[in-house]
Amino acid sequence: MTYTYRKILAATLLAGSASAALLAQTVSDEATAPSVSLNLPATINTIGKFDPQVRKATAIVNGDVITGTDVDQRLALVILANSGRVSDEERERLRVQVLRNLIDESLQIQEAKANEISISREEVNQSFARVAANFKRSVDGFNQYLREQGSSDRTMKRQIEGELAWSRLLRRKVEPFVNVSDEEVKQIADRLTASKGTSEYRVGEIYLSATPENAQEVFNNGRRIIEQIRQGGSFQAYARQFSEASTAAVGGDLGWIRPAQLPDSLAQAVQEIQIGQIAGPIEVPGGFSILYLTDSRKVLVANPRDAVLSLRQITINFPATDTDAQIKTKAEAFGKAAQAMQGCGGADVLAKTFNADIVDNDQIRVRDLPPALQDILLGLQVGQVTPPFGSRADGVRVLALCGRDDPQTTDGPSPDAIENQLRDERINRRAQIYLRDLRRDAIIDYR
Repeated sequence: MTYTYRKILAATLLAGSASAALLAQTVSDEATAPSVSLNLPATINTIGKFDPQVRKATAIVNGDVITGTDVDQRLALVILANSGRVSDEERERLRVQVLRNLIDESLQIQEAKANEISISREEVNQSFARVAANFKRSVDGFNQYLREQGSSDRTMKRQIEGELAWSRLLRRKVEPFVNVSDEEVKQIADRLTASKGTSEYRVGEIYLSATPENAQEVFNNGRRIIEQIRQGGSFQAYARQFSEASTAAVGGDLGWIRPAQLPDSLAQAVQEIQIGQIAGPIEVPGGFSILYLTDSRKVLVANPRDAVLSLRQITINFPATDTDAQIKTKAEAFGKAAQAMQGCGGADVLAKTFNADIVDNDQIRVRDLPPALQDILLGLQVGQVTPPFGSRADGVRVLALCGRDDPQTTDGPSPDAIENQLRDERINRRAQIYLRDLRRDAIIDYR
């Protein structure tokens, strides 16, 4: 299955909020052992050598060992990206996929070293520090945070090394042999001009290959993935772990595509769902696809979601002693008064009346807001406010639209952008073949 605008080389690291730390229960030395009726001897003599500190390998890849600890710690990163919302059944399926990913990672690092490409510890540490900064933590604090989640800095640094090594290897062995002609760029630019005003969609995909023999099993697996994502899991994290398309490296992102570029079944699905919704599993040649709609736009037409808004947020909070009935009454009165405040200039009076807090933001793009708020704000005129929204814990708020800078009509991607997209697509295909060949020639011993 071939798509235009597929991208690779934009290696992303798993990020997200974390659930509570894993807990380990211990019994103190002074605790009394529970009585049992097993008639065990007072002295235990084990037969053969046994070292509890030794972990058996899960796989040996061309001599490199992948242990159960490696799998456990990398699995913890995946669960971290899904905010800890992973069932026991899902955890076991993720474990299998994580092992496959670790095998691929080992093959990529080995191939890079065979081509005299090595990633210095300093480079890895710099990338790790940037990830820690994204979590608003120091390096030491991030190390501790990963340990609390059952992972480690070692497994994340290994992932960083693998991504950097593979990227550098592709730049040496693949990119120099990929060419895009001026005529190809011109043809695409002409087609874009001819299709002005037609719809384009920013789509994420998880592709699961299937045969007639395992189609039902793969379909059921797709249904479970969708259920996990709808319960709050990260689509990008699941795409990275489960998708068999090469776009897995970028969280399944297909980029901007038009329905005509997709198989009929996918084209129909992407036009029927709303931004932020998921569809599938959809049968396609060779397997099933799960689609996630990130955004939509008209070709060469300004996208309203690129508008920059000036917003004023007014929020009321509730005392812990308020009953649900009291909160409902206050929220309804607040919403009614907000609708009648006659522009952003009335926000101060509204805030004083309801003892509310005011926060201003003069540079926020529509597309950076939650999808439900995007649709509401796009329908407002300057001076109008949204309906009230919120909860007891977070407070109830309204957003007043104080100004809007509408986007200018676009002239489409530049020739350089088109050329880069074509080149990325071709690199993507060759990288997939390269990795497939490495798997085929590898000596892998599963334990």
